[in-house]
Amino acid sequence: MPDPHKLPSSTNHSPRSVVLSILLASQRGDRALDEVLDQRVKSVSDPRDRALIMELVYGVLRRQETLDWRLSAILTKPLHRLPALVQMLLRIGAYQLLFLDRIPASAAVHETVELAKASTQQLGRDWSGLVNAVLRNLIRLPVPSLPDPAIHPAEYLSINYGIPLWVSQRWLARLGYAQAESACQAAGTIPSIILRVNRTRLTRESLLEQFAKAGVVVHPTSISPAGVKLDKGQDVSSLPGFETGDYYVEDEAAQLIPPILDPQSGESILDVCAAPGGKATHLAELMGDQGTIVALDLNASRLELLRDNCRRLGLRCIVPIVGDARRPADWPLEMARSRHAGLPVFDRILVDAPCSGLGVMRRHPESKGQRQESTFVRHQILQGQILEAVAPCLRPGGVLVYSTCSTETEETEEVINRFCEIYPGWMRESVAPWLPPAAFPFVTELGALSTMCNRAGMDGFYAVRLRNMS
Repeated sequence: MPDPHKLPSSTNHSPRSVVLSILLASQRGDRALDEVLDQRVKSVSDPRDRALIMELVYGVLRRQETLDWRLSAILTKPLHRLPALVQMLLRIGAYQLLFLDRIPASAAVHETVELAKASTQQLGRDWSGLVNAVLRNLIRLPVPSLPDPAIHPAEYLSINYGIPLWVSQRWLARLGYAQAESACQAAGTIPSIILRVNRTRLTRESLLEQFAKAGVVVHPTSISPAGVKLDKGQDVSSLPGFETGDYYVEDEAAQLIPPILDPQSGESILDVCAAPGGKATHLAELMGDQGTIVALDLNASRLELLRDNCRRLGLRCIVPIVGDARRPADWPLEMARSRHAGLPVFDRILVDAPCSGLGVMRRHPESKGQRQESTFVRHQILQGQILEAVAPCLRPGGVLVYSTCSTETEETEEVINRFCEIYPGWMRESVAPWLPPAAFPFVTELGALSTMCNRAGMDGFYAVRLRNMS
């Protein structure tokens, strides 16, 4: 049987064929999108083609709900009944027609039709006629009206901002229309590139001066004192200071979390679910690279990324360990300075828990098709298991910070409330004393950090600070 996902070798070097293969791999969930992009884009020599590939991949994923709505109005049968490859071809063509003014409509249609023809053998029949007809009708027919937000608010938010319908429905029920629209708008935007200054090497002012001399337009971030915002998207690895480890790519909201743990020089720290190392390396910088940070993760290949980041940033106090956070007795760990009941004991613990990732949906739009309501139940169970497993590893009086790149209550307050019921000897502390004043508006009534619906252009993060009083 023909494989509808495999492209003919003759088309493998055209930008749109690369886009198609990346999107199909992302849809199947074979590998993380960033890994597939990194592998495939490296093989493309022309920087303009690389830029087009990135634009099309992320554009199609971010606007898929909008694209599917426009295509469904033209198709005579449901889009989902077409072969996956044909669906993705139509989305690629439609995105160029609807969102990319610099590509002539004739070129967008022609290139997509040619790719459909080249895929005939894989599909078992020629779908180029349908692709051609649909895309030309997309140009010719009048634009349909969006659903009336007063009558169908969830549908309007989903289509207008490119958000899964079930997400817009739950945000409407939880937040009301105004805040739900703000959340949908934020989740559908193209995020800025934010860098965290490696303050073991230089100050933020020095990095700003370094970029200015190189003609790179940057600005200091408004909330995080360690952040720098690039004026436009570009290949960060080609910027001055990347190879020498002057900075790490990380959203401003994520930069607020390690200071809440308040790590001290010489301490023993556990970072759970640490790869690829954003928060672990930030902790190391805050400690002046003095002490020990055990960076635990179940994924060995992602820990390799952490090691690479440590080498580039010049940080030596981080010890990567492959292990299951739910089974601390099995961790291959010999360097812990003290142990209790057969478990390692740490001064502070950061649990950056696995979650739905709805707070970073704009950075990982591929996750939209991989999430559903049942995701929250599954993650909540795992989050609780991790917290309960690592709690005995914290010394009396020590601090634990629990964080997620989700602000959904099932993955945040519900998890913490249940944990505090099981462990009454643990006390919540407000995160405010460890945040810059500009972040105070994001401190909740319960003293946690929540950046949902923020107007500062940050991702949606949550963090709570707990102290072991037992």
